[in-house]
Amino acid sequence: MSVYFYGCITMDGYLADKNHGLDWLHQSGSSEETDYDEFYRKMDITIMGRRTFREIEKAEGAEGFYPSTQNFVFTHSSQLTQPGYLPVNADVVEFVKAQDPDKNIWIVGGNTILAPLLDHDMVDHLILQIAPVLLGAGIPLFTQKEALKRFLLKETKRYGQFAELVYDRNRADPG
Repeated sequence: MSVYFYGCITMDGYLADKNHGLDWLHQSGSSEETDYDEFYRKMDITIMGRRTFREIEKAEGAEGFYPSTQNFVFTHSSQLTQPGYLPVNADVVEFVKAQDPDKNIWIVGGNTILAPLLDHDMVDHLILQIAPVLLGAGIPLFTQKEALKRFLLKETKRYGQFAELVYDRNRADPG
């Protein structure tokens, strides 16, 4: 099993504005300008938080966002408004540990989902697209506990005005 974070942040490290909005991202470009389709074909499972799911709900054609993966939303709700998404009310670390070891897992969004996985050294790959935007405040990507975590830069790419940094976990690092 490999656990991936793949997503876009601002130059100052934010996933969303302070109201959890993504207008800055939608106004900056589209996924057609990236290797998103190639990345998504390698995924078996998506995991996201409730706020990320709410952004999907607002989008036109939301039911077709992740058609070939099992899609899990960490929420206290027992039902979701979109078909193809399954609610989960569990510890994300234990949930990920329980998944088939042959599956690739994409952490779609949410620092509350990503942080505990980073804390437990369970994130194997970070694929960060950097948008040419400064927000000055917002929802940061990284909120894990203070601890040194090393990743190895594997690749850099440019998509229009976006930079993509591809990192793999440094397995030699004691954590």
